[in-house]
Amino acid sequence: MKTLITGASGFVGSAVLRQLIKAGHSIRALIRPKSDPRNLAGLPVEIVYGDLTDRGSLDRAMVGCSALFHVAADYRLWVPKPREVYETNVTGTRNIMLAAMDAGVKRIVYTSSVATLGLTPDGSPADEETPVSLKDMIGHYKRSKFIAEVEVKRLTSEQGLPVVIVNPSTPVGPRDIKPTPTGRMIVDAASGRIPAYVDTGLNLVHVDDVAIGHILSFERGKVGERYILGACNMTLKEILFTLAPITGQKPPKICLPHNLVLPVACVAEAWAWLTGGKEPRITLTGVRLSKKKMFFSVEKAKCFLGFNPRPVEEALHEAVDWFRQNGYVR
Repeated sequence: MKTLITGASGFVGSAVLRQLIKAGHSIRALIRPKSDPRNLAGLPVEIVYGDLTDRGSLDRAMVGCSALFHVAADYRLWVPKPREVYETNVTGTRNIMLAAMDAGVKRIVYTSSVATLGLTPDGSPADEETPVSLKDMIGHYKRSKFIAEVEVKRLTSEQGLPVVIVNPSTPVGPRDIKPTPTGRMIVDAASGRIPAYVDTGLNLVHVDDVAIGHILSFERGKVGERYILGACNMTLKEILFTLAPITGQKPPKICLPHNLVLPVACVAEAWAWLTGGKEPRITLTGVRLSKKKMFFSVEKAKCFLGFNPRPVEEALHEAVDWFRQNGYVR
């Protein structure tokens, strides 16, 4: 079986790629010409170059493929040009889904995000059916992924798109080369650069378990359904205190009010604008998101897919080890 995967050079995509190889798929990876290829080194994969906004390159990449894993996304909480996020996450997703249908692809797994899901008022774990609307989406990343998932569902119901949707929570582990916002937090914790924290929470999961969940969704998932791929709900304080013995650093003891952090985020974003620098470590969107705990239930994936994630401590250990071995922690 020839399988096309997008985003294979990235954090989640490279993990999915490795699981596809284990499962016996013949892989073609679509990457952009400027993508960092380190996560593909030494793997038996056919690499083709293209862009989600270039429909012609997608049609060429899809030739001969009977399956698609669309993992690629623009995951940035701060962007100087928000249009780029929507072009990749919304227009790009629509483009590749239409290309897959035209090519007669039989099975698709689309990587969405828990960012598109609703949250409960009391902070208890939400699930795939928790009510949500576009007005609940904070920031361009969440909005773009929400709109993209709506479009995928529309194509499924109206045109028979053979897609299963997965909603990963917050993956951690090796090969986070960018790194992701969560990866940066782990690097900062390992470097002793987190003096305080805010009252928030995340659902953490090993990136390789997210990848296994993709394969299970491909093999057992129901077309049109979505499945949360997560593991453990933890407050930020619990995450940092779990990291402390792994990193050898002392955990922060000061909990800052969200409204006290907002001015810091304003300054950080203003400096990034003025200097044309990278995404700031503290963003307005990040602070606003942190006002709610992103806790989720993974019971649907466990029940219908046989999803069985490992303890999250293993993911944090492997993440810290990888960052150290690759020079991110000094």
